[in-house]
Amino acid sequence: MKIGILTSGGDCPGLNAVIRGAVLKGLKSHGDEFVGFRDGWRGLLQGDVMELSRHSVRGISKQGGTILGTSRTNPLGPDGGAGVVRDTMERLGVGGLIAIGGEGTLAAAQLLAQEGLRIVGVPKTVDNDLDATDYTFGFDTAVQIATEAIDRLRTTGESHHRCMVAEVMGRHTGWIALHAGMASGAHAILIPEQRVCMDQITEWVTDAHKRGRAPLVVVAEGFVPEGRESAHSERGLDTFGRPRLGGIADVLAPEIEARTGLETRATVLGHIQRGGVPTAYDGVLATRLGMAAADAVDAGAWDTMVALRGTHIVRTGFAEALGKLKTVPGGRYEEAAVLFG
Repeated sequence: MKIGILTSGGDCPGLNAVIRGAVLKGLKSHGDEFVGFRDGWRGLLQGDVMELSRHSVRGISKQGGTILGTSRTNPLGPDGGAGVVRDTMERLGVGGLIAIGGEGTLAAAQLLAQEGLRIVGVPKTVDNDLDATDYTFGFDTAVQIATEAIDRLRTTGESHHRCMVAEVMGRHTGWIALHAGMASGAHAILIPEQRVCMDQITEWVTDAHKRGRAPLVVVAEGFVPEGRESAHSERGLDTFGRPRLGGIADVLAPEIEARTGLETRATVLGHIQRGGVPTAYDGVLATRLGMAAADAVDAGAWDTMVALRGTHIVRTGFAEALGKLKTVPGGRYEEAAVLFG
């Protein structure tokens, strides 16, 4: 069978390892051949493909980004739809598709699968917020990058006796903020799942300063302070109609400074968390997921997603994968909050 692979949405460390794992397993175990659609759903809608041979995937698991390119094209937009996707696959002789992406990508894959298209999904999100899998590849790398960056912010904060506010990714969930904040010894961690008032944030910052520390606040981009109705967004909507988040640290920093009298600086880590080579953990997980996706295609397990449960790779339906987000439990936040201030 000829199988198509695409990577869609934000880039993520480990994407190339998924591609390599799928291609090598499909070639060696099932006799499949592979093509890659360039720039996500755009390539599929336009029939823009490249051959994925064993030679073409050699050594790519150690590279960041994706050799296929990516975009946030909506395949169900005005120029798309199930009919366009089906026609392109039939014209190219592609019998099945492996779609690697996050919430938006897999939601589109689910709708296309409901129209009879043969799709297997691979979960990809640095936010680690897909409920059907214990961990998503890219998360461990993002936490490592964020922790290293926050550690550097700490030293400059201590040198200048400043409060530092570090903003990390996390649209709906605070997994990166929680893990990176705990690893770096943050004095406050602010996540979307927990409403916290400015009085409490000020208290944590003041307590740390009284102990002779340079206060360090880690905030997820989707954090909504008590009294606000929605996450901070000044950049409009993406192609799936979701607000482009970012900048809450720049909102919090002057407020903290005004309340405490401490010079306060904000740093938004942004896309640096997506870049570079995956950690060993993410490289292994991504490779295993890619191999499992090739097996799912061979088994005809369409309308499913491969996922990590414990230490095992399993298959789960798109409906289960997209039913709800995996949020930070209250107990996990309370565990970390003991360390605040």
